[in-house]
Amino acid sequence: MSSTTNQSLPIGYELQGYKIGKVLSAGGFSYVYLATDADGNTVAIKEYLPNGLALRADGDQVVVPASEASHNFRHGFKRFFEEGRALANINHKNIVRVLNFFRANETVYMVMQYERGKSLQECILGKNEAVPENSVRRLFTELLNGLREVHTQKLLHLDIKPANIYIRQDGSPVLLDFGSARQTLNQNNAQLAPSFTPGFAPPEQYNQQELLGPWSDIYSIGATIYACLARTAPPAATDRLKHDQIVPAEKLGKDIYSSNLLRIIDNCLALDHLERPQSIYALQKSLQNDLPETDAATDRKPGIVGRLLNMF
Repeated sequence: MSSTTNQSLPIGYELQGYKIGKVLSAGGFSYVYLATDADGNTVAIKEYLPNGLALRADGDQVVVPASEASHNFRHGFKRFFEEGRALANINHKNIVRVLNFFRANETVYMVMQYERGKSLQECILGKNEAVPENSVRRLFTELLNGLREVHTQKLLHLDIKPANIYIRQDGSPVLLDFGSARQTLNQNNAQLAPSFTPGFAPPEQYNQQELLGPWSDIYSIGATIYACLARTAPPAATDRLKHDQIVPAEKLGKDIYSSNLLRIIDNCLALDHLERPQSIYALQKSLQNDLPETDAATDRKPGIVGRLLNMF
């Protein structure tokens, strides 16, 4: 099947007791809708609909061709459903809450708690300087509490980046948009574009999936903290493997972040997965060591993450 752009569900559509309000995002793998439940609560609903494997030209039904694409669609369908079921078992304030998952319209849906706030990417781009070190340490130490729970459930995120870290209005972070189902589908289908983001994906995510592990998400965490410092992503891992031109954090952030934090970033960004921290616990321990008493960038006492970043 050619890669044709799918149509979203129509606004106002009733889906298993949820009413579609608007499209929040549309990508090559899924649609995400803003919706309300029967009690009027706002939720986000993610619909599995990979371009190139299935088509919805109009109406609500997803059409899957009787071909190899059908096998690949069903494989991804199963993985998406299993991921929703696994995430529904995780009730952690730093991980997006999956409220429900179900099959309808020949595909599968994941209903999530809707979060209000701003993405870390928006926060980074909204400032003309590096995110203060105390903010970085506190933000990621808290976020890693959630990621640690994810890894305990034998899941990987595989799409950690500033756009997928949401900062609530109280300053607490929440990790959104898991990419492991997309990654599984990409492994089995050359028709689909890569689902990961260059600069944030580790080298093994491109062509050595057998090496994926907690250290893969740790690479992405390192790249995200690097972006807090540089206000841009590091070079793509594939480019680094050919000719590594990354400016090490220890050089880029001298006199901005402590040498301790800069070493952590560079260690997380090691191309060899064995040279990175091997567990979230090890990374958290490093981040909690030598926490500065004050924020060198702002010369203020540490406080709520959202207030330090002037996010709202």
